[in-house]
Amino acid sequence: MLQNKIYQNYSKEILKTFLTILFSLTIIAWTVRAVNFLDLIVESGYPVVTYFQYSILNIFGILTKFIPLSFLLAITMFILKQIQDNEFVILWTSGVKKIEIVHLFFKVSLVVTIFYILFSIFLTPLALNKSRQLLGEERFTSFLPTVRIQQFSDSFTGLTFIVDEKYENQVKNIFIQDNLNILKNISSAKVEESSNTIVAKRGLVEDGQLILLDGKIISTKNLVKNDFIKFDQINIDLNNLKNTTIKKPKIQETSTLSLIKCLKENLFTNYKCTTNFKEEILPVLNRRLILPMFIPVLALVSSLLLIKTKKNIFFNKISIFSYSFLILLYSELIIRFTGLNSIANYIFLTSPIIFSFLSYYFLKYKFSIEANFNEKSSY
Repeated sequence: MLQNKIYQNYSKEILKTFLTILFSLTIIAWTVRAVNFLDLIVESGYPVVTYFQYSILNIFGILTKFIPLSFLLAITMFILKQIQDNEFVILWTSGVKKIEIVHLFFKVSLVVTIFYILFSIFLTPLALNKSRQLLGEERFTSFLPTVRIQQFSDSFTGLTFIVDEKYENQVKNIFIQDNLNILKNISSAKVEESSNTIVAKRGLVEDGQLILLDGKIISTKNLVKNDFIKFDQINIDLNNLKNTTIKKPKIQETSTLSLIKCLKENLFTNYKCTTNFKEEILPVLNRRLILPMFIPVLALVSSLLLIKTKKNIFFNKISIFSYSFLILLYSELIIRFTGLNSIANYIFLTSPIIFSFLSYYFLKYKFSIEANFNEKSSY
């Protein structure tokens, strides 16, 4: 009964440390990423509410990336702390076998693995897909933040513009190059023109419109000027503009079920699953489905710290942590080649099983040697 309570406390402490490290690393990385997301306001003109919603949803994508490292740090810190405080010695002297503690670590790793799978397969793709849909459904609401003084801006598809001065909702010396003929409704020329160039001395942004004063329009067809118009005032409807933000979900933001269907049925929404497309899908699926299986491997390799050694450089705390970290590095490197090479894919799929068996039976072997040595020493 007491032993089970000790095991429960150990499990809670490991999981508590894991969650603390995970959320700490996630918040730090998310804060840095959120600064980059400010481009949604400055470059694309989205409202502040959309920025916060998009940033919060992207926490899920950041969190999953730190799960393996967070668990490795948590399990390593726990074992080293118990060794330093001689808490494990009490267990060994009371008859608890080291392999039983390894089993405990393995069970805790399975809980973390399920947690990892839940996020990587379901929650993270769902959240990232929702964040991308948010950008697709939400229209930009402010033109002014996209305007930078004396700098060319191409925040909107087919449109390049620059201003000399900006004060509140007023701009001066405006130059607009319309390469896709988006603003054709302001020109008297026919629809066939390929582009319009607008130059104005002053402008005012008001009620979803850009009001240009005292300027001229140059309409161009086949690189030949064929229309030249002066104006006192024209109103441009800004609601017709489309920013350059990617609105179609990326592969990482697509549901796991859709990706599996793509490989199985050779069909993915509006795309055909070509060979190149499959090469991109397979690493994503392996990252979601197989990478979490490396968590138990980390638990077993970290358990090498329980081996009693006499200053063996291969089994000191630095070396064992390095082994675990190299396994993480190995998994991240090889997963990139799983879509390019079938051999690399098979190696990656079988790696968690191979590493787990090798680590577990090596631990049993070393513990049995220790047990035999202790028995001989007692006589």
